[in-house]
Amino acid sequence: MFIERLTIIGVGLIGGSLARALKRAGACGEIVGCGRNTANLQHAIELGVIDRYDTNPAVAVKDADRVVVAVPLGAMADLFAAIRDALSPQAIITDVGSAKATVVADARQHLGQHLPRFVPGHPIAGTEKNGVAASFAELFENHRVILTPLPETDSTAHAKIKTMWKLTKAEVVDMSVEYHDEVLAATSHLPHLLAYSLVDTLAQMAERSELFQYAAGGFRDFTRIASSEPRMWHDITLANREAILKVLDRFNTNLAQLADAIRQEDSQEIENTFSRAKAARDKLTL
Repeated sequence: MFIERLTIIGVGLIGGSLARALKRAGACGEIVGCGRNTANLQHAIELGVIDRYDTNPAVAVKDADRVVVAVPLGAMADLFAAIRDALSPQAIITDVGSAKATVVADARQHLGQHLPRFVPGHPIAGTEKNGVAASFAELFENHRVILTPLPETDSTAHAKIKTMWKLTKAEVVDMSVEYHDEVLAATSHLPHLLAYSLVDTLAQMAERSELFQYAAGGFRDFTRIASSEPRMWHDITLANREAILKVLDRFNTNLAQLADAIRQEDSQEIENTFSRAKAARDKLTL
């Protein structure tokens, strides 16, 4: 058995899907869930996602050899402080946070002697749904999982977390904390901000009920992620604010240039912008 006891703190879409994937792979002896919502945890047992649960993180991590932290970024510091003294000396800890700099800072402050066995991570997978009922074992298949090991990260701990994610059929890559946050600000965080802002803008227009009646596939596809959990994205936005503001400034500059081209009826500039975007998008394999 690769993992004798796995504790997942935060049994939602990501944590639940990881549990399902590892159970499918026969990689875990026991999976312990932890969270504040007992109804959700009980439902996780009924679904066969976890084997038992405890609402006290310190109790939940007792004797665990792997601990996966899947809580909102704003809750990381308190969670690390709560489990520090209860962790086994051999426990390997990882997380699934979408911004790594704040997570690493919280870990450095609160994990103490366990820091070398902490391997920061981020699965680049998800849906706009949340909760354990939305989880499924195939979520990570053919998706990337980014690990951002620290200079003091133990090489064995790093290797074991990499193997854990490979068992879910994900592609695992390493990246620096700083580069991760820059890349995700551009490719994930900015699109969510744009989707939220667009839907909010249209919803505040007086004729909004009629507007949404005529929304078609393009609007649906672009705004799907605006149904994501607001509190989670609030935390991500503030945690990665410097990188987000940098790419948002770049986007606003380009958008202003496009607005000027439309205002001046600059047909060539409009077509050039659209053509560059199409060529770049056509090269992507998502």
